[in-house]
Amino acid sequence: MSHQRIALVTGGGVGIGKAAAIHLARAGWDLALAARRMEPMRETQAEIEKLGRRAISVACDVGDPDAVKTLFQRIHETFGRLDLLFNNAGVGAPAVPVEDLTYAQWMKVVDANLTGAFLCAQGAFRMMKAQDPRGGRIINNGSISAHTPRPMSAPYTDTKHAITGLTKALALDGRAFDIACGQIDIGNAGTAMTRKMAQGVPQADGRMAIEPTIDVEEIGAAIVHMASLPLSSNVLTMTLMATQMPYVGRG
Repeated sequence: MSHQRIALVTGGGVGIGKAAAIHLARAGWDLALAARRMEPMRETQAEIEKLGRRAISVACDVGDPDAVKTLFQRIHETFGRLDLLFNNAGVGAPAVPVEDLTYAQWMKVVDANLTGAFLCAQGAFRMMKAQDPRGGRIINNGSISAHTPRPMSAPYTDTKHAITGLTKALALDGRAFDIACGQIDIGNAGTAMTRKMAQGVPQADGRMAIEPTIDVEEIGAAIVHMASLPLSSNVLTMTLMATQMPYVGRG
């Protein structure tokens, strides 16, 4: 690839997003980071710059169309192109019976996990179609919940199932424009969101059980692998999970 590669990582300040951004920087990418909170992003940006790569941090609620428009304007002004979007930003809802969820709790998850991924994909398509060389890649963070739910997880599970549909639709619509789209489904990444697994989490049979996690560094390396393929190749779906997590088999 003759031009410098530019990646956008949403939710890029902590956890999976931070690991992906650092690994991409090590692999020679320049980074745009987007998240609600600036302080964690600035810390990640500083680590990227220590690796000799360029980076910007943009405060952005990905569920807000105006905020996403501003985000892509900043990327265009700073880098002039975009080669990779990692749609990683997302939130969950309280683990309560479905009838007790509020509309606001439902919409918070839908806006961040699904609408945000769609809006960022729209922005990426516009840039990737118009730039020279044309094209690029989108990687959506799906989750094991894109296939199988946990107890009391309707909003998160519903949005992650929808991400699978979005991935396939983008992969189809991007074909004619050299835009590849794939999905990574991660099981039990070792982040702040999964610390509770060390104390036990609800299982499908009603038990509480401790679940193993995997190092986010492994996820960062997987993102680099998917991102580094030529645009003639695509990992449509990848499942990366803790080997002993209770996912494969009967509930």
